[in-house]
Amino acid sequence: MSIFAIRCERLQKIICDEGVDLALITNPINVTYLTGFSGDASNLIVTPTKTLLVSDGRFKVQIEEECPGLEAFIRGPARLTVDVTIAQMKSFSPRSIGIESGHLTMADFDTFKEGMKTADWKLASDRVEKLRMIKDDTEVAQIRSAIRIAERAFAMFRACLKPSDTEVDMGHAMESFIRQAGGSESAFPVIAAVGPRSALPHAPPSLSAMQEHRLLLVDWGASGLFYKSDLTRILWTYNNLQFPNGCAIPDKVRNVHAVVKEAQRRAIAAMKPGASTKEIDTIARGYIADQGFGELFNHGLGHGFGLQIHEPPFFRPSVDVTLAAGMVVTCEPGIYLQGEFGIRIEDDILITLDGAEILTHCPRELDASIVEF
Repeated sequence: MSIFAIRCERLQKIICDEGVDLALITNPINVTYLTGFSGDASNLIVTPTKTLLVSDGRFKVQIEEECPGLEAFIRGPARLTVDVTIAQMKSFSPRSIGIESGHLTMADFDTFKEGMKTADWKLASDRVEKLRMIKDDTEVAQIRSAIRIAERAFAMFRACLKPSDTEVDMGHAMESFIRQAGGSESAFPVIAAVGPRSALPHAPPSLSAMQEHRLLLVDWGASGLFYKSDLTRILWTYNNLQFPNGCAIPDKVRNVHAVVKEAQRRAIAAMKPGASTKEIDTIARGYIADQGFGELFNHGLGHGFGLQIHEPPFFRPSVDVTLAAGMVVTCEPGIYLQGEFGIRIEDDILITLDGAEILTHCPRELDASIVEF
């Protein structure tokens, strides 16, 4: 049995437990997870005993190649996917239909309700997402590959940095290096923030150049075969002509970096099955506060990722999820001194039965992050 058939069986068990006769999967990410189909504009119908993909002629050959054995109904150009989906759902005579309330638009929902007037609609936002939180061996292998791609790209990025590079230049360069390293694209818009702009956690790219500042924060990730990676590192740059004092790193930068690094270490050490995401966030947040920087850590500690760059579980003061083996998450504490600099260190973590396995291997020590032009 294929891994996709196994995933569909797990969803079938969920809908049986709910008492749902049919689940309509409209989120293309979830369709990919359940079938391996990489296209879009398609719906997946899942009953307790059957799965059926509703798509169109553009994807007929692609579905045959990517999803051998998957039953598909291919509509003609004269019919809309929503109308064909309603017709196919009617063939199962469902009394209750589960939909993805977190994805389906109100307009499409109204159309489905009009077409299936006698059905009882059961809304849920996380039937498939709950399954996706626990990665199987195939998914973990693809995430590892996406990490290796990102790390190869980062090595090329470091080697090619120039003082004249702007944040815009660096973002474009990293995207190119990711593709050269084997990725399909960047997992998200690259953040390359210099000097005071590194204190903006999601700094949009500007024309600020490396030659104007010495500290560079880089947040990047690669998209491999479906799955993604997510890393952040600090670089300290210099050249002897521009900076006569050499590569000396100010004590303030060293101190803040050390606090962030220790907060991350403590949080990762606590990541194991049965641990609470809220409590782990508190471990890192509490340590940073004890060092006098509490108000300067202004985002969650981390998040799950996989087919998407942000997935459950989330590490926040207000979110309490129990970790389980197979979850893949980030750990990314940060301290941001507005007008001066920001420090964030982000690594990708696999939760195993024995605790946390750090999947990323780029050096996180500050002295190993010095780049000489």
